[in-house]
Amino acid sequence: MSILAMHDVSKSHGSTEVLSHVSLSIEPGEVVGIVGFSGAGKSTLIALLAGLDLPDSGRVTFRDTDVRAPGPERGVVFQNYSLLPWLTAYENVALAVEQVFRDWPKDKQQAQVERFIHMVGLEHARDRKPAQLSGGMRQRVALARALAADPEVLLMDEPLSALDALTRGTLQDALERIARTSGKTIVLVTNDVDEAILLADRILPLSAGPRATLGPEFVVNIPRPRERRALNLVPEFRHLRTSIIDYLLASKRSPGRARPVASPTGIPPAALEPGVSSTVPRGSSPAPLL
Repeated sequence: MSILAMHDVSKSHGSTEVLSHVSLSIEPGEVVGIVGFSGAGKSTLIALLAGLDLPDSGRVTFRDTDVRAPGPERGVVFQNYSLLPWLTAYENVALAVEQVFRDWPKDKQQAQVERFIHMVGLEHARDRKPAQLSGGMRQRVALARALAADPEVLLMDEPLSALDALTRGTLQDALERIARTSGKTIVLVTNDVDEAILLADRILPLSAGPRATLGPEFVVNIPRPRERRALNLVPEFRHLRTSIIDYLLASKRSPGRARPVASPTGIPPAALEPGVSSTVPRGSSPAPLL
């Protein structure tokens, strides 16, 4: 039984249909990557899964119960950190723990905060306020806050997109370790195909909008732990990268039209269209879809 699902969901903003007939089933303990162009509707999809917004049609369910509002079983990490500026890093994490685990004694609450401050490597900055932290450190606080609340599902809305390349790479490695060791169900939306392949068990591309919908599933059969710097040497990585990018580029050329369906090889027919590259040079740079 899926832990979180979307059933034929459509959502409009004003007169524009952003998401059209989206269906998604997420199993307990898996990491699902949603990749797409900026503006395709990825943040709208996360808001629907979180209960921060409601679909115009269709249903979002958590353990077969309709999602109508946010809940502690679904934690969210936003791309803009969303930290309280007058609280320290420790206090931002502690606030979430105190709200979710009101019945815990103080020492147990403090141990929970300490555990996740340590997990994200922020012991040295625990007493600093957000204005005294770098962007990468702020995002670590946001991640610790979400994990410390012990949600069943962690929803991540392009959490690393605002960071510089070096910081982003460091946090990608940290997220890979957390995804591998925490056992959490994670939904990651990103515009970086390489990031999705590094972190996810399977990847679903979101076609270019308007009327975006999910394309064919790509299973990531690359053993964990995954080493970001070594991925370019893995044939499966290069195959996945090419296939996903080709699908997304084809959807951008024909927005709102029927979506291509994956072939038995896992390469969508769109990847074979004239003018679309079917290979990615070895050693090429990461592929954010800007």
